[in-house]
Amino acid sequence: MSRPDLAIRLRAGGVRLRGALAANVVRGLVLALLTCITWSMAEGETAKLRVATRIVPPMVIEKNGALSGFSIELWNSIGSRLNRETEYLVMSDVGELLDAVESGRADLAIAAVSITSDRENRFDFSQPIMNSGLQILIRGTAPHVEPNPLHELMRLFFSRTLLIWLGIALLLILIPAHLMFLVERHHHDGIIPSKKYFPGIFHAMFWAAGTLATQADQMPRHWMARIVAVLWMFTGVVFVAFYTAQLTASLTVQQIRGPINDPRDLVGKPVGTTRGSTAATYLHEARAEVIEFEKVDDLYNALLDREVDAVVFDAPALHYYETHDGRGLARIVGTMFHREDYGIVFPTGSPLRKHVNEALLALRENDTYQRIYEEWFGKR
Repeated sequence: MSRPDLAIRLRAGGVRLRGALAANVVRGLVLALLTCITWSMAEGETAKLRVATRIVPPMVIEKNGALSGFSIELWNSIGSRLNRETEYLVMSDVGELLDAVESGRADLAIAAVSITSDRENRFDFSQPIMNSGLQILIRGTAPHVEPNPLHELMRLFFSRTLLIWLGIALLLILIPAHLMFLVERHHHDGIIPSKKYFPGIFHAMFWAAGTLATQADQMPRHWMARIVAVLWMFTGVVFVAFYTAQLTASLTVQQIRGPINDPRDLVGKPVGTTRGSTAATYLHEARAEVIEFEKVDDLYNALLDREVDAVVFDAPALHYYETHDGRGLARIVGTMFHREDYGIVFPTGSPLRKHVNEALLALRENDTYQRIYEEWFGKR
């Protein structure tokens, strides 16, 4: 073999050696990268989940530094099925709670968070964990306060009941007034001095109204008109009796029930709720005088201190307060309105959502959810 051929073969062998070495290095790097990724994924699957929440009894209760409540117990059961530990981050209000999820400080949030279209645009939600809505809480058996006579009189004049009865009275007056006008106007000495419709009908209406309310000053002359008058007198007695009974019953019910009984009564009144809640949005749209508080306990204190006339908040929280700390001090009026569902909040596109939904469905299927619900809210 000539020396030039030997040199060429040596160079070719060197190239193959360097190529093999480079290939081994690349394979080693790829293997190391895959190992790191696998290790990171395994670590992520077992790392603690940061769960944002806020104190809203009975959904979330804090006592001696420990958390309990429906939402906490439900999440603990979900976390156990996912084989994940939990680190709870307690927030002051719903706005801070949502910000924690959006900024990545928390992996998810659970408390009493309503699912709304606006929030769905910013976050992903689990399947509903509870059906709820809003209710009204007012002061309960507070010391009796003597009503203002002028206020009660004005309320009487502008009450719906009075307007209805005035309409009925006007209709009843028009009927005998026209009968009296048609019959009595032809009598030369009758109580209707004019044969023309105007002003003759006004004289007839004045007579009919006077007979309905008290006693007629004049009696008609025509025999047919007198029959109408007698029938109208009996009608007047029955009308006044029914009106008096109905008005008395209405005023009595108003005294017992109070001035706030449903959402329509909230217009223009000072009403408390929590900052950033769906209740606050509803109250602004309902034209109430909305006073927003940071903590739920501040709501109840404001109600008892007469800073607000009513509290509008989530029904489960109000029922819990009414039967526990607020027993005898506050009471719920009316029925649930503005119904909404609670859900667990995730950042948009979170892979946790699917696993949590699967765990939640499993808890419903094996009756664990029902047991937790009945523990905090009783049988439904």
